[in-house]
Amino acid sequence: MARHPRLDLPGIPQHIVQRGNNRLPCFLDDTDRRRYLTQLREALLGTDCALHAYVLMDNHVHMLVTPPRKGCIARMMQKLGRQYVGLFNARHGRTGSLWEGRYKSCLVDSEDYVLRCHRYIDLNPIRARMIDDPAAYRWSSCPAHCGTEDALLTPHPSYLALGRSPTERAHAYRTLLNEVLTEDDIREIRIYLQQQRALGRSDFQAMVEAKTQHFARTRPAHRPRKNTEP
Repeated sequence: MARHPRLDLPGIPQHIVQRGNNRLPCFLDDTDRRRYLTQLREALLGTDCALHAYVLMDNHVHMLVTPPRKGCIARMMQKLGRQYVGLFNARHGRTGSLWEGRYKSCLVDSEDYVLRCHRYIDLNPIRARMIDDPAAYRWSSCPAHCGTEDALLTPHPSYLALGRSPTERAHAYRTLLNEVLTEDDIREIRIYLQQQRALGRSDFQAMVEAKTQHFARTRPAHRPRKNTEP
């Protein structure tokens, strides 16, 4: 079966997920997580991509990244994946693949949609019942969005628009986190990511389709039955 082409446009954020093979852990301890973040930093610097949000879960990673040019995110993920897998395998005495096939990604519209993805990513540990306060989870961008510093991150304009100062932005983001994403929001984000489409308004999707010549909206999970009535 032919691979679905990834939608890729310069300057448009992408929500990325990469899962461990067979959903097995890709991080066994904090040393693995620190090594991954070190490799991520090098991959970002090597491709000029801007990281806006991330979370390292036990068996998968979410990121929100804006590329400066087409193809930059693919190169970033290739570099990151290969370097980290080599380190992981050597450290744990294993061989073979660590990741479950290719990473998945979807384009994300600006304004409200970017902030929804921010919250979806930062709230992953809450949904997994790993922690009560997302800002206390060390291996995500949430602490930085709530007031600390993280050299990996480049704030997206939608986040910067939350306030005139770091303190105002942190307070506003905390308020957003307390407004839990609805089930419809979560379902929409997951569907667009799974199908690798363009999450956003209809005019944004139309722009993506015009520029990429690929379908940008989601399709039904199941094909409708053919009408056999005369």
